[in-house]
Amino acid sequence: MLLLVVGADRVDAGKTTFSVGLLERTGAAGYKPRAGNDYWFDHDDCRRALADGRLYGKDAARLASAEERGRRPETLNPVHRLWRPAPGGGNGLLGRGDREFLVDRVGRPNGDPTYVRNATATVPDDVAEALPLEAAIPVATVEELNEVASRHHVPAFDALATEIEESEIAVVESYSDIAQPLTSLEPSTVTAVAAVEPGRATVYRGDRYCRACEIASSSPRDGSLEKRVADVLDYLDPFERVPLPPLGSNERSDPTTVADAYEDAYDALLSAAATVGSEPQA
Repeated sequence: MLLLVVGADRVDAGKTTFSVGLLERTGAAGYKPRAGNDYWFDHDDCRRALADGRLYGKDAARLASAEERGRRPETLNPVHRLWRPAPGGGNGLLGRGDREFLVDRVGRPNGDPTYVRNATATVPDDVAEALPLEAAIPVATVEELNEVASRHHVPAFDALATEIEESEIAVVESYSDIAQPLTSLEPSTVTAVAAVEPGRATVYRGDRYCRACEIASSSPRDGSLEKRVADVLDYLDPFERVPLPPLGSNERSDPTTVADAYEDAYDALLSAAATVGSEPQA
């Protein structure tokens, strides 16, 4: 069973908190195929990882802790991107007016990761000192980044997709408001989807969600065409909508508390998963 958690709101949708509670509820393996954080806005998280010569974010760390399998965050998250605010505005390598891409970490702990750096940006000294960027692959254009991604990012995603498909039960968290964090996943393996936003989770059958993804138009993101959740949901009727109560920071940090608070939403998600493969709903 594969339970996909996506964000119906681009910023602070609550995906990770929802996923943490879902891991507690189901005992599933957790995955966040793509993640990123900001050298400025997430500086404490960056320093914590860099102190160990690593690059990962708090979302993957929370999932790794919640699943209680003793896995490192990088195991759940094969690709992590470090950003920082774009100095003086303007569009950077990826056409963003508010921030610029600095470094990608591609790979998991079972091998040496590959690093890709933005040759048009100045990498902060502490990042350059903590990571082996002398061996990093420099990219200066979107075309170069796409070519590197085909050689390094895509195989990492394919390997992760195979692992997820072979899992008895997995919770996969997307990033930002992207509808499909792993396009190499076999659609038939997605059993149910929760689209999370502040105050509400909307539940969909996995088979219908994946068909809507095939129909929806794509948007240019990070050098590739990706489908946004809002565009996909235009083609769907929900299985159920469930309100989510607000939680304080201490409550959000406790998977058991989240699992209890979001119990109704998890019940709906598992009910939707149970209908996949049955006769279509009337």
